Amino acid sequence: MPKHLFSKIRFYEIRDLMQNVKQPRRVDIVHHSKRHKKDFQGLMVEKINDMSSPTKPRSQTDHELHLTLNKLLKKKKYLAAFRTFLQSEYSDENIEFWLACEDFRSTTSPDKLRWKAEAIYKEFIQPTARREINVDCQIREKIKKSLEKPSPSCFDEAQRHVYLLMESDSCPRFLQSDAYLSLKHKSRTLWYV
Repeated sequence: MPKHLFSKIRFYEIRDLMQNVKQPRRVDIVHHSKRHKKDFQGLMVEKINDMSSPTKPRSQTDHELHLTLNKLLKKKKYLAAFRTFLQSEYSDENIEFWLACEDFRSTTSPDKLRWKAEAIYKEFIQPTARREINVDCQIREKIKKSLEKPSPSCFDEAQRHVYLLMESDSCPRFLQSDAYLSLKHKSRTLWYV
């Protein structure tokens, strides 16, 4: 290396170049050149308030925060991944019941309505059901009574209960799972191809 690389001439050239570059000015320094004791106390209160408010974990991105269970159930690729995730955790009866209720609600024929209502009751609601969901006995009794004359809304209360259960328990775990993270990563990289 040459000895005169950082000579005074070079240093002055760099300094002159830096004067031509506009540097952003901090507004708070320009307007408040002298801070008073009250200002510092106000800043401390703001900092304490910021610290006391719950902060989101670093692993959650804005995309995850905006992906609610409702959006997850509407998009086919997320629904399929969510189903697979619940199967891996042996709790897929909740999503299967929710989907069966959605299908039941769209049924118009009274004969099919009765047949589907009995099938849903036997598979998910009945106390000895193969894939019994977690609902209280009051909801079970209401559904059992409504089976005499089923309506498209006879499973609404149980479906709402299962939805809230998935929203508070299964969905947050899914959003932290490898299945969701890899799916999200794939969806981000697909548009490059």
